[in-house]
Amino acid sequence: MRPTLREEHAIILDFLPHGHPTDTRPMHVKVPIAQAIGELHFTLLELVTRKGVFLQPYEKVYIGEGKRDKVHHISGRLQLESITPTSKINLMTVIKELVGKNEKKFVEFFNKAAPINTRCHQIELLPGIGKKHMREIIEEREKKPFESFKELKERVKLIPDPEKVVIKRIIEELDNKDKYHIFIGQ
Repeated sequence: MRPTLREEHAIILDFLPHGHPTDTRPMHVKVPIAQAIGELHFTLLELVTRKGVFLQPYEKVYIGEGKRDKVHHISGRLQLESITPTSKINLMTVIKELVGKNEKKFVEFFNKAAPINTRCHQIELLPGIGKKHMREIIEEREKKPFESFKELKERVKLIPDPEKVVIKRIIEELDNKDKYHIFIGQ
């Protein structure tokens, strides 16, 4: 079993000051919640905020160990299908921003990706990347490691936009499209 990876910060996707709309408890029992995504491991989380705190979409909040100024506690992980429509809309923007901010980490994936078994390579798990693109990526990285998405796109002809491919794969992993997770929970 894999150890649980902890997030230090999360980006708010949606803030529900009166609790989740599907919560049937009386109003005086409901607590304000936020739906958020972890900054490093892309963990979808439901957060309970401190009393009187109002959060905005795209706001970065501390959720690590110790004193949290805006978040009272993490009530649990969320599945992609259970997040609000507002969260779903904001999710793409936040993931795009996080991938752009951590470009080196994702480019490093293209430089170090390895076979999963004798039939499948990690690179082939990316949407729109087949065996032909995989071989071309491996040949190019053996000559010289990639340093950016732009360089990867220039050196590997006809490859789909690498940044968009990574974003699509993260969404697929959040949606549990297959058993392999190469970006979330890493």
